[in-house]
Amino acid sequence: MIELQDIYDAHKRIRDYALWTPVMTSSTIDKLIDCKVFFKCENFQRVGAFKFRGALNTISQLTDDERKRGVIAHSSGNHAQALALAASLLHIKATIVMPKNSPKVKVDATCGYGADVVFCENSIESRVKVANELIERYNYVLIHPYNDERIIAGAGTTALELIEEVRVIDYMFAPVGGGGLLSGTSIATKGLCSDSKVIGVEPSNADDAFRSFRDGKIYPSINPNTIADGLRTQLGDLTFPIIKEYVDSIVTVTEEEIVEAMKLLWERMKIVVEPSGAVSLAGVIKMRDELQDKRLGVIISGGNIDLTEFFSRYL
Repeated sequence: MIELQDIYDAHKRIRDYALWTPVMTSSTIDKLIDCKVFFKCENFQRVGAFKFRGALNTISQLTDDERKRGVIAHSSGNHAQALALAASLLHIKATIVMPKNSPKVKVDATCGYGADVVFCENSIESRVKVANELIERYNYVLIHPYNDERIIAGAGTTALELIEEVRVIDYMFAPVGGGGLLSGTSIATKGLCSDSKVIGVEPSNADDAFRSFRDGKIYPSINPNTIADGLRTQLGDLTFPIIKEYVDSIVTVTEEEIVEAMKLLWERMKIVVEPSGAVSLAGVIKMRDELQDKRLGVIISGGNIDLTEFFSRYL
């Protein structure tokens, strides 16, 4: 299991490429929750999501032989973009398997960063099957979206920066899908603020992590129907033990609550946040009766949302 030092090492490894993203506040949201909220805005990270941190940390540690073989991943979007850019920066060939229902903006960006995109059916099983077939054929190196210690350590640098900037927090909120971000966040938070509580937030329509945490066993994610496309994955055998040890609870939020949180962030803070990035604020709002006078860290995981339909009305 990774430790706080691994996250510090990852931060040193990626600091020449990854951005130290801003920590933002909103007096309106503070009044709404009756506490102080610090938003770590990974929507301003390269590729528009925290995923760049883990992808870069991982491929930076590949051997010369692995770099020559090229890398592959399966992802609905943000990990795809992150690996594509990181591989491009280090001159490594990248192939990404993406579900057919991936947001167009994420597919276009992945291609734009230089990766080859191969489409699969809209299920975890199809992602894995197609990726494995390509690995067998071309000997690519698999970079898993979340179930990899290097990915987890890279993701943990997000919370590391937040805490180093604001010092003391009472609660840390982060989205949970496959658990890479929540795992890294929990290790960094407990390592730097041992009395802080770490809360994972998940869509009610994709609540496999909530049920897994509650029952102590991994439940699969079966055809989740949620607007938060980045959270349609399931926990891995590396992320689950970390979450069990360091996370205090996982709460679920409805589709309506996710959209309301997005709307609040867009209207009050003037920042573009994707549904998966807004679930953490939705969780804060749901728990606000427990949070009065507390200092909260909230991870906004990304800002990649497809605005094609909106703009097409005017073009």
